[in-house]
Amino acid sequence: MIEEDTIKLLRECDAGIKMGEDSITEIIDDVQNRGLRSELRHCRVEHGVLKNEIHQLLSQYHDEGKDPALMAEGMSWLKTKVHMMADRSDSTIADLMTDGCDMGVKSLSRYLNQYAAADEKSKDIAKRLIRLEESLSEKMRAYL
Repeated sequence: MIEEDTIKLLRECDAGIKMGEDSITEIIDDVQNRGLRSELRHCRVEHGVLKNEIHQLLSQYHDEGKDPALMAEGMSWLKTKVHMMADRSDSTIADLMTDGCDMGVKSLSRYLNQYAAADEKSKDIAKRLIRLEESLSEKMRAYL
């Protein structure tokens, strides 16, 4: 049970990180404010660090991780495109990023509870990812 929950939790973290990285990459070229751009770049780097840790752990279990669900990815892409077509401001970008972070925190918290038998190292990564998302969400408020 520990190994199964560990793999499932790491997969969900992997999918969440990929979704976060994709979201940042999708909008960063539209960012006007240097501070906002810097925050997003920093967060993308931090996502990459966690992604590498996750992939190292998953490789120990001979698992390749998980991509985000196509429906979730498609809905995120559509929401971003629609909002950006209406208003390409930094405020819109901050709003979209805040929503994404909040959804990530909610999902990751659910998976942390669902896969409670996961090993401590994997739970720690999930908690660090949650804190990263919470931190970015908070930082985005200055740009709303």
